[in-house]
Amino acid sequence: MGGRFSRTRLLCATALVSIVGTAALAQEAPASGQAASSTPTAANSTPADGNEIIVTGSRRRTTLQDAPINISAVSAETLARERIDDVRGLAAFTPGLTAVDTGPASTGNIILRGINSGDTSDTGANHNTSVGVYLGEVPLYLDFKFIDIQRVEVLEGPQGTLYGLGTLAGAVRYIPNRPDTDRFSVDVHGRGYAESHSSDFGGDGDVTINIPIVKDHIAFRTATGYYDEAGFIDDNYILKNPGTSNPQPARGTTLGENGFGTSADYAANFRANHDINYEHTFTTRNQLLLEYNPNIKAYLTYAHQQTKTGGRQVNADNVLGTGNYEAPFRYAEPFDRKADLFSAEIYVNMFNIAQLVSATEYTKQKLTNTEDNTDLLLDLNYGYEAFPDFSSYAINHERDKQFDQELRLVSTHGGPISWVIGGFYNRLKQETDRHEYTPGFAEFAGIDRPDNLEYESSSHTQTAEKAAYGEGTLHITKAWQVTGGVRYYQYNVNTIGGQALPLIGVGVDPYPSTAILPSRFTPGHAAANGVVWKANTSYKFSDNLLAYATYSTGYRVGGANRVVPCTAADLARAAAGGQVLCALPNELFYGPDKTRNAEIGIRASLFDKRVQFTLDGFHIDWSDIQVPSQTTYGAIGILKNAGKAVSQGIEFTGSVKITPNLVVQANYAYDDAHLTSVAPNLVVVQDPQEQLDGEPGDRLPGSTKNSGSAQVTYTYPLGDGRAIEANWTAAYTGSIYSRVGLLGFGTRIPGYVTHRASLTYRTKKYDISLFADNIFDKYAVTSIGNDQSSLDRIRDAFGTVAGQGVVERFYTQSVLTPRRVGIDFNVHY
Repeated sequence: MGGRFSRTRLLCATALVSIVGTAALAQEAPASGQAASSTPTAANSTPADGNEIIVTGSRRRTTLQDAPINISAVSAETLARERIDDVRGLAAFTPGLTAVDTGPASTGNIILRGINSGDTSDTGANHNTSVGVYLGEVPLYLDFKFIDIQRVEVLEGPQGTLYGLGTLAGAVRYIPNRPDTDRFSVDVHGRGYAESHSSDFGGDGDVTINIPIVKDHIAFRTATGYYDEAGFIDDNYILKNPGTSNPQPARGTTLGENGFGTSADYAANFRANHDINYEHTFTTRNQLLLEYNPNIKAYLTYAHQQTKTGGRQVNADNVLGTGNYEAPFRYAEPFDRKADLFSAEIYVNMFNIAQLVSATEYTKQKLTNTEDNTDLLLDLNYGYEAFPDFSSYAINHERDKQFDQELRLVSTHGGPISWVIGGFYNRLKQETDRHEYTPGFAEFAGIDRPDNLEYESSSHTQTAEKAAYGEGTLHITKAWQVTGGVRYYQYNVNTIGGQALPLIGVGVDPYPSTAILPSRFTPGHAAANGVVWKANTSYKFSDNLLAYATYSTGYRVGGANRVVPCTAADLARAAAGGQVLCALPNELFYGPDKTRNAEIGIRASLFDKRVQFTLDGFHIDWSDIQVPSQTTYGAIGILKNAGKAVSQGIEFTGSVKITPNLVVQANYAYDDAHLTSVAPNLVVVQDPQEQLDGEPGDRLPGSTKNSGSAQVTYTYPLGDGRAIEANWTAAYTGSIYSRVGLLGFGTRIPGYVTHRASLTYRTKKYDISLFADNIFDKYAVTSIGNDQSSLDRIRDAFGTVAGQGVVERFYTQSVLTPRRVGIDFNVHY
């Protein structure tokens, strides 16, 4: 019995996993306009503020002021001062980036410049196919914590002519500190806090150790941390004994009334889990530097991270009387995600002509979670609600293995021409499976299926991509440069997947078999090749004033949906009202989607660098958009191509040094992202069952139209390297649409403002801070799961009187983390 929304989200997310290729490995270089050097940045380096931050996103080491492309950078100081632990906290300080906080169960969906077509969700995402995320130059498939990170760079727009990964919307790069052969060092960080609406205290700690082994030749650096973050969502209605416990003892209630019965009903049927959205994360990154001489060196890296949480960070908008920080789920929903990364980076300087870089990487990731599946099955209208104790849960598994290899040459010969050429290969293997169970229902319905396995699916996919890319820059004068780049790509996707309905005997042998029959599996294949390109120019009117313009194109690979093709027998059965899981011919494959990005910008450092800012405007045309959908028969999640869209707007970031000790920083982004053509059957609605067309002008979901933040930092020197620093930050997140154009019961998520502050005492050896995040304990919705049609839906059991039905709990709201107040410290040795 196929599901409408949770299955769709799960399988669409699976299908969305395309090639995420590797980029050339991060390097720190000697001077602006020169090739990046293999010399690592020292562990305790402190990048300058504002436009003086050193960046390498253009493959050249340069200050942000002199970077000829649109790039933002968040320094290590800002990451520490604002307590930004991962990408979810980055959006407030990066114009054009939306990273919705959906809790620790996922990384959160990263959206650049509004390039997003799917509905918002309450689970976020663990993969991203429109934005590339890198640890230095190594692509990430899990959001590693910002431990021992020198800075974070965000490159807006397609980057396929500079990076192995051909990104559709842009790239986010975590630049790590590297091993240092000169000195032993230890950095210890800790944080503890109390959190509103939580019965637990939270905290985290990490330590970074740099060990010189052989001076000038060998060094080891390790950064390890543990995060014990407090949860604040309570789930008070978990079934004690699924199959015999009644999920809603008081039938006949409506949306905001208590349907959980008397205290005796509660004691007989339910138990409570408190603070379920806790986060327990262990993370470690270990690097070994092997340097033969300054011209030949290698970095060997192993990174591991595992995150566990007890449930989603959501409530149910007062369904059955539940509150703002209260979940309504019938089952505990633990989530476990684990990732390992192995990489080898080799740098060879070749006779002062070019630097050869080889980057080899292998990653593996495993995700396991349980979810309440009850409402998904109720939505199918098969009469499950006739069983008074009906409930369902699903167990999902995903296993990813990825291999990447990139070779790159970067010119070092000097002169008016500089260049980069590279080759790239990526192979992704992914396996997923899902099993849905209905405790007690088989016995109630007289079906010989003691395990109550109702639905299962399995899929195996292998995607391979090859690419060759390069850029050349001509410095026409000292002030004026022109750059051109091109990329040729080719990809192949091979997939096989199938589904079965064991409860009614479709696609699987009788109990106790759980193996999906070979006839229920279908292979799929998709392939394409193409060319993307880039043109860029910049002009330095002075050392403190630069203008740039870029036109670039990007793409995202297509693929095959893992669904069995419909046969004549399937169609006949569907026409007779039977249950069918299959795909029509136009539902089997989806092609690549593409972007064309044009932008102009200006960077300025004025009044002896007391005023620094970047201002840019952009226009992106997006065609053949990959959108989540579902099959006509069985409601299996798929991807398809539909329509065109545009994203256009402005982005600003700047700082003003009012006095040497008082600095104000601010950023703002305006982004108008909407459809520009009709997108047939774009939005799937369950009740009433229909598919709606997107129309020109319909706003794209998931990202804000207006966003910004302002920071005020005052530093009071005390002498002898000591100082007191006070910081206040206000961040505005504008409204978000949960669904394209709010079609089909979409939700407009209101905007909100949050405040944070800290007071820090700093010395050369340590610093200690008192801080408060979300100072005024702002309650805000950040994302929506499902649509409003399910918010007040009541399913009447067969044979009952009107109103004596089951209230669905399918509509959910992700909510903002409440106020935290605590102490943060760092010790340096």
